[in-house]
Amino acid sequence: MPAISMLIKPASSSCNMRCAYCFYSDVANRREIANYGIMSEETLEIIVKKAFAYADTMAAFGFQGGEPTLAGLDFFKKVIELQKKYNTKHIRVTNAIQTNGMTMNDEWAQFLHDNDFLVGLSLDGVQAVHDKYRLDAEGNGTFARVVNAARIMERHHVEFNILSTVNRDVAENIERIYYFFKKQKFSYLQFIPCLDELKTAGGHSYSLTPELYGEFLKKLFKLWYVDLNTNHPVSVRYFDNLVMMLAGYPPESCGMSGVCSCYFMIEADGSVYPCDFYVTDEWRIGNVHTDEFDVMLRSENARRFVETSYAVADDCKTCPYYRLCRGGCRRNREPIALGENTKNALCPAFYTFFEYAADDLAKVAQRIRRR
Repeated sequence: MPAISMLIKPASSSCNMRCAYCFYSDVANRREIANYGIMSEETLEIIVKKAFAYADTMAAFGFQGGEPTLAGLDFFKKVIELQKKYNTKHIRVTNAIQTNGMTMNDEWAQFLHDNDFLVGLSLDGVQAVHDKYRLDAEGNGTFARVVNAARIMERHHVEFNILSTVNRDVAENIERIYYFFKKQKFSYLQFIPCLDELKTAGGHSYSLTPELYGEFLKKLFKLWYVDLNTNHPVSVRYFDNLVMMLAGYPPESCGMSGVCSCYFMIEADGSVYPCDFYVTDEWRIGNVHTDEFDVMLRSENARRFVETSYAVADDCKTCPYYRLCRGGCRRNREPIALGENTKNALCPAFYTFFEYAADDLAKVAQRIRRR
């Protein structure tokens, strides 16, 4: 059997924040049951047991929400206990968690450090930008608490990166945000395009346009490239992936592969889906209580999910930058159906960016090949 990669939602769509642009709130509200509550230890044990029965080389456990820490620290201690119990083949195990940082304290941070968790901390940049859309349940800004969470993790030597959602305000203020992150010594950065509701486009104050996103990418790249060439490198995941692709390696970010794979996105009740963006009743591929991972991977929904992603728009077939863009994430190619040639909604942004940066990206890739 191959490696296994899971994204687990131990607190379902529960969250202690009310971010205006939250894509998972939209996804959850499209299901018959929007929130499955906190995952039971029984369900957790079944996941871990079946994961190690399936995998022979590696098992990657990722935890997301909602806000996954709402399941409690004892839940995650149980994760580690069960991994040790069922990893009888002694395969490699990785753990990662994406958090808004609101529950972070010394006890959490020490646990994350001691158990080698990679943490993604959501922070949209400077306070005015972050606090515009990332509010707590009482409607208050969360910037100070998130930065404090970063300081706590630094004290405990937790490995973490910053994840920023690129909404309109982030795009328009990327220079300020980049310099702020540098000042804070945050050197591992992810910028994820903000999503509108599934099967809709635009219309919100936070919504991206292709023009905005294209300018954002060019400005961010210029900052990144200058720092790289003056020996002050900052890791920006998207640019890092592009360079590795040009150097002859596959991207590690699934949205850059051109086609979908079916990983295991597991909701709190044990229901399994092929992707975090498609956790709807329509795309359920099974449940860990009743189905084995290999059976779910061969299910009709899993097959259909992958096959529909193969469609390539006619314009893409002749585009000089297709080998880098590869059509982008299918979530930005909705509505998508088998055989349809659907173009990415952000295509003009990518084209503009690659016109600007392709030569410089190739120079960086050449340096890597020479090493």
